[in-house]
Amino acid sequence: MSTAVVLVGPMGVGKTTIGKKLAKQLGKPFLDTDKEIVKQHGAISKIFEKSGEQHFRALESEFLLSAIASDSVVATGGGVVTQERNRDALKNQFVIYLSTNGRHMASRLLAGKRPLLKNGIADWKRIYEERKPLYEEVATVEIETSSKALNTVVLEIVELVNRRG
Repeated sequence: MSTAVVLVGPMGVGKTTIGKKLAKQLGKPFLDTDKEIVKQHGAISKIFEKSGEQHFRALESEFLLSAIASDSVVATGGGVVTQERNRDALKNQFVIYLSTNGRHMASRLLAGKRPLLKNGIADWKRIYEERKPLYEEVATVEIETSSKALNTVVLEIVELVNRRG
């Protein structure tokens, strides 16, 4: 098992924001699979448009496998769990599933360019319901984020990491 701490959960739940704060608290580098893909291949919406979702998922798998091999905090894209090879790889990791009741998601998703949310929050709800069992399958721990401040979530994860050794 690597020493990476991997964050999974639905789009907009705060994986990147929490991941950055968590990495700082733990003194580990922070890696965001979506940001790395954008850095090397351009906007995710353009990848979907030009090459399709399957191509994006292949890139995502490549970046995930590389990221989890390092001693870092890794924020994943919401759909990382849709690929069986990713789920298999995540089962040997320390994975935090950031869950939500969805109440605050509409406002968080307004500004984003998310190719799978053509119908806004309705698409988000449908996608989250489809993926929820997959997040649960790979999770070492689930943390419900809906009624907690970001810093509270970060401190909970720090405590879990420290207990883990």
